[in-house]
Amino acid sequence: MTRLSLAPAYRRNPPPHMGRPAPMLDPAGARVILGDHVRADGLPVEVAPSPATLFGPRGLCLAPADGPLVVADTGHHRLMIWRNAPHDDNAPADFLIGQPDFFSEGRNARGDVGAATLNMPTGLSTDGETLVLADAWNHRVLIWRALPERSNQPADLVLGQADFCGGLANRGRPDAAADTLNWCYGVTLADGRLFVADTGNRRVLVWNALPERNGQPADLVLGQTNTTTRDDNASGAGAAIGMRWPHSIAAANGRILVTDAGNNRIMVWNAMPNADGAPCSFVLGQKTFETNDRNRASYIPDDRALNMPYGLVVNDNALYCADTANSRLLAYPLGSLAMDAAADGLAAQPGFSDEGDNRWRFAARDSVCWPFALAARGTTLAVADTGNNRVLLWETAP
Repeated sequence: MTRLSLAPAYRRNPPPHMGRPAPMLDPAGARVILGDHVRADGLPVEVAPSPATLFGPRGLCLAPADGPLVVADTGHHRLMIWRNAPHDDNAPADFLIGQPDFFSEGRNARGDVGAATLNMPTGLSTDGETLVLADAWNHRVLIWRALPERSNQPADLVLGQADFCGGLANRGRPDAAADTLNWCYGVTLADGRLFVADTGNRRVLVWNALPERNGQPADLVLGQTNTTTRDDNASGAGAAIGMRWPHSIAAANGRILVTDAGNNRIMVWNAMPNADGAPCSFVLGQKTFETNDRNRASYIPDDRALNMPYGLVVNDNALYCADTANSRLLAYPLGSLAMDAAADGLAAQPGFSDEGDNRWRFAARDSVCWPFALAARGTTLAVADTGNNRVLLWETAP
């Protein structure tokens, strides 16, 4: 799992409660911006597919050791792959998966579902060797056992469907099962396991080892008390068990963390669960297990509030969260995570009580609009800045 180092200044000078926080990322803004094409008046240009444009990217991952950057260019139904993380704004991708060329678009390349076609690709994860993708609207997860090296390299393995030709939610069945998926939006490789946010089934599926065959069933389910139920909040069980819109999973120091966007919270298990439907240990973003209002039923956020959080990434010292509907990025110290803990790091907004897409202005190097996903390598935080149709490579604060 890729790890992100916090800047010494951020560790030494945590902001006071609800004060103006010290920046957790470089105040000058992103070092590199990809897909950012605007007119002279600051308005975005039409997002046509090309080697350097993005349309609503919702997933990304950075391979370690200066390996590739992979971006789910969700609206164009393709993966964009840079062999190394770019150093220049709007650098073109080196190759792609999901379309016949850089200038084409359309679900499943306007053809049949296959091993190299995509329909709303979203979550991505890599351990430096394996690449895993949530191909959300094909209701499946694709796995490449080695990082792709050429355009339209077919996946080696598929989960959620019996084979690469399937594309129906829950394989066309009325109920869920341990081997089906429905609008799966997030994937994470961590501690030798594969975690999948099976969002439309309101659950997280866990494989205890990397699957070895197509359609292999999961070993564990979280968010539901069994593998066939798919209702909001575990059919009323809710509280510490149920989920409404799980989207991203992270693992750190034995803990499992899940963004439950529909309940405006992050669920945390202090240890890896060993039973279906195991309750989480505590949540962030809400005062209790039973509450679920956006921004804690307030229009104005604070350092404890969340509004549809989607992305997570962790390192030895901190949890980073894309607080999506507040258009901000938050950081929590891992060592002091507990029920309803406050964030103590902030980026993209001037203060914890501020919100608004691009701070209610044109997009800037230090602003975001509905960020959906985060990834990290070294001192670089990668942000899928979805509402701005771009990706930010942003350094930790000096």
